[in-house]
Order: sequence, then structure tokens, then C-alpha cells
Amino acid sequence: MLADGFYEWRKKSDRQPFHIRLKDGKPFAFAGLWERWKQDDKAVESCTILTTDANAAVQSIHERMPVILDPARYQDWLAAGEGEGEGAAAVDYLRPYPAEEITTVAVSQHVNSPRNNGPECLTPAPAKTTLF
Repeated sequence: MLADGFYEWRKKSDRQPFHIRLKDGKPFAFAGLWERWKQDDKAVESCTILTTDANAAVQSIHERMPVILDPARYQDWLAAGEGEGEGAAAVDYLRPYPAEEITTVAVSQHVNSPRNNGPECLTPAPAKTTLF
């Protein structure tokens, strides 16, 4: 599953959303699982994105994050599980992505509504001011 970022909400009273992406801005792939089966003669397709513990860049926002795959290992991930014993190797991929390669930006509450889907969802949140 390809992406160029994801959102996570800080679990405090303000529920501040953050856009999380790679510092270099390049797209990346999440580790995911996909399945197709039949139910009542109808094809059903489903997918999920796997998560892991948050790295140091994300842990102040949330305790977990999606598994982001190292681009050098995309083909290995896609091939995992195709042969006997391959599934055990897939566990090696389920680690937090290096924190030094991640950036987090607080964004506006505009992203909180599923009706909103556009560049406004990436608008940085206004800086909070403290009055003495």
C-alpha cells in the first residue's frame, strides 16, 4: 500500500492531528495484508495495514504507527509467504521505521472530518500562544 504520509491524533484532550511523512518527502509502502474469498458466491476482498510500536519521532503523538517498509526490501515483503517457512521471515519487517527519517507536523482540525479530502488537510496548525 503506497502513501506519502499518514495522520495520527495525539491522545490528549485537544486531539491534535499530525501529518507524518518521510523527511525526504518520497512515497513509501506500508506493510499490509490482502485477502480474497467467496461468501454466498460473491467475491469479498479485504486488506489491512500492519502496525508496530511507535518510533521516537511518533511516540509523543501515539503509541503505535504503521509498519513502513524499507524500499530495498519491497520485493522480499511481497514474496514472503509464497514458500514453505517464508512467513517467519516476515516478522523481521515489523519494526518501527527509523525515527531520524520521519517528520511530524501538527495540522489543522480540518482533517478531522472524512468529508474533507484535499490539500487543506495538510495546512499546518496555527501556533498556540500562551498568555501570562
